[in-house]
Amino acid sequence: MAAAELVFDPRAAHGEGAFEEVLNHARTQAQAQGLPYAGVVSAQDAWQLVQAGKAVLVDVRTNEERTFVGYVPQSLHVAWATGTAMNRNPRFVRELEAKAGGKEAVVLLLCRSGKRSALAAEAAAKAGFTHVFNIAQGFEGDLDEQRQRGHSGGWRWHALPWLQD
Repeated sequence: MAAAELVFDPRAAHGEGAFEEVLNHARTQAQAQGLPYAGVVSAQDAWQLVQAGKAVLVDVRTNEERTFVGYVPQSLHVAWATGTAMNRNPRFVRELEAKAGGKEAVVLLLCRSGKRSALAAEAAAKAGFTHVFNIAQGFEGDLDEQRQRGHSGGWRWHALPWLQD
């Protein structure tokens, strides 16, 4: 199912209410779509929330993806799955809780395309996280007609900050 995007415009922001407005819109959309977690935010909104100290960004990709493809500065890392077989991390929820600062933290999850992070958000919500959001289109975006990523959407396509080792 396609996620509705609400792009945060910092020029229109007037105080704390602007951040809550973004999150409340995401929650409303999630309820309408029947999502089992708090909602979906755009990459642009996610970066604004992180920069304002209103949320923590957690990258759920593998260590190898972060190293070879790139990562977001200030992001935390808790792998959803590991290895070439992509075995689910059995400690994911415990590690997320420890790194995010508890189950009440506003947590924004990022993966390659938004699919693994949606699964991770669902698992976190089932474990009691009340403010866990998925970042739409992930780090690299959706596949295009040539079955390549990075040409339509995603963190990097929106020219948001990222680093590569």
